[in-house]
Amino acid sequence: MPRDFYAALCLVLVIEGLVLFAAPQGWQAMMREAQKLNPRTLRAFGALAIGIGLITLHWVH
Repeated sequence: MPRDFYAALCLVLVIEGLVLFAAPQGWQAMMREAQKLNPRTLRAFGALAIGIGLITLHWVH
């Protein structure tokens, strides 16, 4: 089980790295827009992403 967890973390790093490598200016623009959002809105997006990720993981696994 811990091995799967570490593999998942590694994949997150790969995906994040790909985004930064392929489109650094787009990432910067997205972060500038994110700074304009209310922290409560960002928290809601984070909760939604967690929920979708968990549901998808359960469905795939």
